[in-house]
Amino acid sequence: MQTAPQPLAASPSPTGPALPVRRIGVEQPWRWLAAGWRDFLAAPLVSLAYGALFVIGGIALTAALWSLDWLFLALPLGAGFLLVAPVLATGLYAVSRRVGEGGRPSFTEAVTAWRARPGSLAVVGLVLMLLFLVWIRLAFLIFALFFGPQPPSWPLFIDAVFFSASGIPFLVVGTAVGAVLAAVAFAISAISIPLLLDRDVGAFTAVATSIAAVALNWRVMAGWAALIALFGAAGIATFYLGLALTLPLIGHASWHAYRDLVPASVAAERR
Repeated sequence: MQTAPQPLAASPSPTGPALPVRRIGVEQPWRWLAAGWRDFLAAPLVSLAYGALFVIGGIALTAALWSLDWLFLALPLGAGFLLVAPVLATGLYAVSRRVGEGGRPSFTEAVTAWRARPGSLAVVGLVLMLLFLVWIRLAFLIFALFFGPQPPSWPLFIDAVFFSASGIPFLVVGTAVGAVLAAVAFAISAISIPLLLDRDVGAFTAVATSIAAVALNWRVMAGWAALIALFGAAGIATFYLGLALTLPLIGHASWHAYRDLVPASVAAERR
């Protein structure tokens, strides 16, 4: 069931290639979460199975880092995961679309949803991956600036970051740099991936529309970004187990965010 915009005033996007976007009310993110939860309940097995893929991936990656004594990378990798999560959640947008059409989504449909626009989705995914790699590189540089170039063991890392005089400025600088990259990634991907899945548009148009929607509703979208970060962090903090629930919830809710922010067009809609 599609969430109803409350209130929404049609507003043209500010620049050329972007599709028209809407101005939304501050309460909309909570409606997106409610609609996302309904989608989750409409297809619980598919949603949980999709989320379980990331639980398995996160546990496997952490185990590999542990075996290599690189566990200190778990924190920047966990934060960086949120940069690329929008493109990884493509299948969840497909599930929400199918539920909205009154159909019964399948796990196969979810994991193969990228085939709808492989080229355009790959372009946006590549941009997000580049931001992820930039973040990892900067995380190394920031750590070296405060603690030296030698990668520490996990106990030494925790002691240096949380129980030393350099820990607080390190966390402040790291958080500030990460927030800037996260803001760029969010503006690019907030609605571009579901837009690409749903309409026959190019990657440039999808990204421009996403940026226009975030710029027009920057206060609301900042709150939405904070909610996404909160749910993502909660999922990771439970040793990834919570991602089986939080990632599908945010993915389904993001579909409804796209549907609210970009007015339906008879000419543009695929269905």
